[in-house]
Amino acid sequence: MHSDCIFCKIATNEFDTEFLYESDEIVAFRDLNPKAPVHVLIIPKRHIEKISDTNESDALLLGKMINAANIIAEKENINDSGFRLVFNCGKDGGQEVYHIHLHLLGGRSLTWPPG
Repeated sequence: MHSDCIFCKIATNEFDTEFLYESDEIVAFRDLNPKAPVHVLIIPKRHIEKISDTNESDALLLGKMINAANIIAEKENINDSGFRLVFNCGKDGGQEVYHIHLHLLGGRSLTWPPG
């Protein structure tokens, strides 16, 4: 855990955050600044700064994050209509919090390219 990381604090329940999903390694919660009717952030409890910092040993964790997204999409009733999964990496990639997080977006038609 990094003491100055907001997502580390959320993952360790320092705030009263409602988790839509939780496992030993992952938590998921609604984005405070949603870009779609459903906008959920899926994060590992272990601090990893950027997606480019992951390696082959993180493949199972990343797969579990995608699986969590599928479970949440079903609970949010967007699995049939469709949804988008996004990892932002670094400043030019739009990353604002330097703790990897998977965005699950849905509940409306999403255009391409995103921005």
